Amino acid sequence: MTTVLQLLLEGERLDTAQLASILDQSEAEVTAELKRLEAEQVLLGWRPVFNPERAQGELVRAVIEVRISPERDGGFDRLAARISQFEAVESCYLMSGAYDLLLFAKGKDLREVATFVSERLASVDGVLSTATHFMLRAYKEQGHLLLSPTESGDKPAVSP
Repeated sequence: MTTVLQLLLEGERLDTAQLASILDQSEAEVTAELKRLEAEQVLLGWRPVFNPERAQGELVRAVIEVRISPERDGGFDRLAARISQFEAVESCYLMSGAYDLLLFAKGKDLREVATFVSERLASVDGVLSTATHFMLRAYKEQGHLLLSPTESGDKPAVSP
């Protein structure tokens, strides 16, 4: 992993001048490295971290475990790529264990996610079963704690 990529993954989005200063490199070197990382599709985009409870236009998010039957000459990849193309699917991972794919999905309400699972996902040839878990509350997102200090769960010491 390059130092530029490591710095970006560990911290906030910095401009090229800030990165160059931190890394003791020229701004041109950092710009060239960023262009290379984007061209090689190592960096696919910049994503802010948001607190879903404070964001307007709340979405329902779900984690979906999917068991699939691998295809001849395609294994899991073709089916995973097909499932990944659904708009409701935010992320899709091949897993080891009791299920094959782990999906993170979103919808405007519970019914929309449930409809996606029952009518779209479950009807895909090769999908054997699904298990849907609705996210009720986020406590940490991409390394950031989402609780305010008063919600941290640490109770003050109480003496009898």
